[in-house]
Amino acid sequence: MTELQTVVLLSLLLGLQPITTDLYLPALPGITASLGASVAQAQQTLAAMLFAFGVAQLFWGPLSDRFGRKPILLAGLSLYVAAALGCTFATSMAQLLGWRVVQGVALGASVMAGRAIVRDLHDPLAGAKLLSRAFSGLGLLACLSPLVGGATVRVLGWRATFFVLAVAGAITLALTWRIFRETLARRNPHALRPAALLQAWREVLGHRDFWIFTLLASSSYGGLFTFLASSSFIFINFYRFSPTEYSLVMLASATSYLCGTVLCRRLLGRFGLRRTVQAGGMLSCAAGVVMVILLLIGRGGPMGLLLPFCGFMIAHGIHQPCGQSGAVGAFPRAAGVASALSGFVMMSIAFLTGVVLGMLARDMPWPFAGLVAFWGAMLFVLAFAFVPRSRLVAGESAQAERAG
Repeated sequence: MTELQTVVLLSLLLGLQPITTDLYLPALPGITASLGASVAQAQQTLAAMLFAFGVAQLFWGPLSDRFGRKPILLAGLSLYVAAALGCTFATSMAQLLGWRVVQGVALGASVMAGRAIVRDLHDPLAGAKLLSRAFSGLGLLACLSPLVGGATVRVLGWRATFFVLAVAGAITLALTWRIFRETLARRNPHALRPAALLQAWREVLGHRDFWIFTLLASSSYGGLFTFLASSSFIFINFYRFSPTEYSLVMLASATSYLCGTVLCRRLLGRFGLRRTVQAGGMLSCAAGVVMVILLLIGRGGPMGLLLPFCGFMIAHGIHQPCGQSGAVGAFPRAAGVASALSGFVMMSIAFLTGVVLGMLARDMPWPFAGLVAFWGAMLFVLAFAFVPRSRLVAGESAQAERAG
């Protein structure tokens, strides 16, 4: 594959995740009305999908280390298309929930393999730069998703949003079959043996850098998931936005993320990993603090939530490439397992965030602002107290000293 083909394919493989979550969000109120479900049941279609997505990666990762990335991608993407079609024709909330779980399992193969491919091809620092380019493509898809979702719901109804997901999966499947060349240089014939798998898990879970960078990416995603799980109800039900107006809210968020990925590449090239992550940590924390202060002084409103959250999303565009690349960087022979465990931790945190939201008034601004502020504070602590102690940053500093 050429470098451009690699970036395009990674953008699609990783971009299926925001497409799967963002595109159908404008349809959530319509789903509740059509299937006679509650708001909590509708939100479960997101939380359950993400939980299945996280757990499934634990199985896809060792399978990809054993058989290679391409067979796992072809199997997972085929299952994704089938699940999206199942959602399209679901006649009850139970059926829709079941197919969304299957869709989450299938999505795990795509995203897990995408992160592992980056480690197959590059060291962590170069991988972060490659991921930032791929996440720029992902950002473009995320920008289009709410617009396409809002227009689809308005013209064709909520079922058509899932058919669009089937089409997106089919396109990614076709391109993977056509242009992808296996990146795993040597398959691990022992990857599925229980003893070898446990040893790989111990190696990954016992490594400090894995936890530092996994928690960095996961905390950032915790803030994003707070938005995904509650924003449609806050803006449509509480602030009385139309689905089209809400799609513009999603567009602003996705555009901010896209800008963040571009900024990430610039910062990495000029300041290195530590300062780049710390810049993102300061922005994440400031966004949450500003959001809470505006609500406290009675100046919240839709813009009082959206504008600070756009700042959080710019930082998200910094944290994701750095966090996801750093989490798998120390494990060239077990990139699939490391990617899977990192993804599992991230989705577990998202699931727990959904549980917390479920216990609160999820269509009110305060729980949203409070959780975003919490994740912003976590990112600040990780960026300044833990990332500088990582082996990856120590190696970068040593390399810079030798070059100087």
